[in-house]
Amino acid sequence: MTKLDLNRLILISAILRLILIFYGELQDAHMEVPYTDVDYLVFSDASAMVASGRSPFERSTYRYSPLLAFLLLPNSWIHRSWGKLLFSSADLLVGLLINKILKLRGVPENLRTWAVISWLFNPFTFTIGTRGNCEPIVCAVILWIIISLLNGKVLQAAFFYGLIVHFRIYPIVYCLPFVLALSKQQMDSNGRPALTQWSPKPNPMPMPPKKMGLISHLMGLFTKQTLLFGVISGFTFVFLTSIFFYLYGWEFLNEALLYHLTRTDPRHNFSIYFYHIYLNHQKGFSIGEKVVSFLPQLMVQLALVFRFAWDLPFCLFVQTVAFVAFNKVMTAQYFVWFFCLLPLILPWTLLKLKWKGLICIFAWMVSQLHWLMWAYFLEFRGKNVFVPLWMASLLFLASNTLVLVMIIRHHKYSPVFAYLAEADVSKARKIQ
Repeated sequence: MTKLDLNRLILISAILRLILIFYGELQDAHMEVPYTDVDYLVFSDASAMVASGRSPFERSTYRYSPLLAFLLLPNSWIHRSWGKLLFSSADLLVGLLINKILKLRGVPENLRTWAVISWLFNPFTFTIGTRGNCEPIVCAVILWIIISLLNGKVLQAAFFYGLIVHFRIYPIVYCLPFVLALSKQQMDSNGRPALTQWSPKPNPMPMPPKKMGLISHLMGLFTKQTLLFGVISGFTFVFLTSIFFYLYGWEFLNEALLYHLTRTDPRHNFSIYFYHIYLNHQKGFSIGEKVVSFLPQLMVQLALVFRFAWDLPFCLFVQTVAFVAFNKVMTAQYFVWFFCLLPLILPWTLLKLKWKGLICIFAWMVSQLHWLMWAYFLEFRGKNVFVPLWMASLLFLASNTLVLVMIIRHHKYSPVFAYLAEADVSKARKIQ
């Protein structure tokens, strides 16, 4: 496919999203189940309060950075669908950034185009923005951080990382793989990194240049790049948080940040923990219960990070899938967190669509639809189906685990940064 074809794909995707935004207005007005995400109503109300000089946190259940409310001010000035247009524009930008990242890594144009298609025409992704969910903005910034790191722009990457952690707290889990990847970044005399290029041949897991003890390994993490990344991202996060703490006080800190660290949602969701939380929400949870629910997630995260950190996009993908699957709260919007990273690993997968790929897609989709069936009976028909719904959550966790294992087993490991002293020159390119 040519570059013009990519432009046409973006145009078709934009038209599709405009149609869905218009359709959403009709469905909201005439059907039992609204198209617009309930969170969008919360965003809009909070933005309207900011427009009138009030705190966005006067709107109950608004638990986001005030930056989001400021971004949606045109909802009050221009049209209530402004936010949907903004989020859908970020959705399209993600497609362009995916193409940019893969191009930097030497992926052929036809593979890049199919990777972009997997994002632009994924029903989960093009409905998220048009329903009024802000996740496409987060996805776009995460991808821009990756681009900045690949281009050796550590200051830029650090600034946007601090910004996005303030905006949406979950990317904090990426700090360790970012630091580990940066610690292996080899720079030439001009201060530019060398990137390992895509190859159709399998890439065996490279051995480190030499064995190091634990102390030496830990000391190797403290490089100029990693220290700069940590200081600038931390300063950006603290600076933005301090500004809004000055404006809105403890209410901002509790609702936008601390709430997400201790969140236990008693409403039904995909998480396997929801039923236990529902039954015991009123009496609270012991420290032991909190540790038991958090420990599997932490162990899986650390195992994946230390195994795959140098293949940064792949590490972020598997890490995000595991983080979502084992989280205490899981909703459909969380799936976008790893869907934006999926196209970045497709050129390196040996998993064929026929038949293993189809089995993975079928298992994931069917287990999710099975859960949604029981959720419909509970929410819209008032049936007492909590136990079948919880069992459906267990099945969905099993399907997520199956897909994750299959993807890991069929992935061609490829560190993003090449070892200048050892890498084959034909597989490493210095960025101009």
